[in-house]
Amino acid sequence: MMDTTQNPTTAPFNGAVFAAQLETDAAKLRLPLRHAQIDALLNYMALMMRWNATYNLTAIRDPQQMLLHHIVDSLTVVPEFAQRLQGGPASFLDVGSGGGLPGVVLAIVQPEWKVCCVDAVEKKVAFVRQVASVLKLPNLSAVHSRVEAMPLANADIVVSRAFASLQDFAALAGRHVRPGGLLTAMKGHQPDDEMAAIRDQKQWAVEGVTNLFVPRLSAQRCIVWMKRTADNEVAS
Repeated sequence: MMDTTQNPTTAPFNGAVFAAQLETDAAKLRLPLRHAQIDALLNYMALMMRWNATYNLTAIRDPQQMLLHHIVDSLTVVPEFAQRLQGGPASFLDVGSGGGLPGVVLAIVQPEWKVCCVDAVEKKVAFVRQVASVLKLPNLSAVHSRVEAMPLANADIVVSRAFASLQDFAALAGRHVRPGGLLTAMKGHQPDDEMAAIRDQKQWAVEGVTNLFVPRLSAQRCIVWMKRTADNEVAS
């Protein structure tokens, strides 16, 4: 049964309505979700609302906006990653994950992906660990650390969502990408200035930019794909 615990200051959390909306949004993304996955995503959101009453996991308090700007927004990258991975298993490191975005969403929707969320704020890491326990997600873990200080993750894909500039992201988190792996940043509009800075430093190359469609959201979204340059790939 979905937990619909809410803060009295928030709008009502109508589980049936939200489930129908989430199913519709996922269909528009060509990402069919099982009922158990929809239930898990909404339980995750309900837990976030509960913790938000005490800890500042996110500035968004309204559940409708939370569903759109956090859950659906994170779902947009799932088909893109799945296509890159050709349906196979993979390891992810979600850098500056905060309350688990997009890492928790990835772990719920793709159980064959091993996802580690890292954040420097202990309470946010504790929340992600609680989510993994409550929702029984053995493929989800969380590390309390600054990404530049943690042991090498050797991840297939390192992802961030509104974490830092591309140049800082590459400098801080790039070492956690296994040889041949991808460094990926979820952004709003295409960050041309940041992409130029990456070209100038010559260690990472922008492989491409994929525009993302977020149902019911008119704002621009994209994902920037980066790989090590040929010289640095050999050196790694």
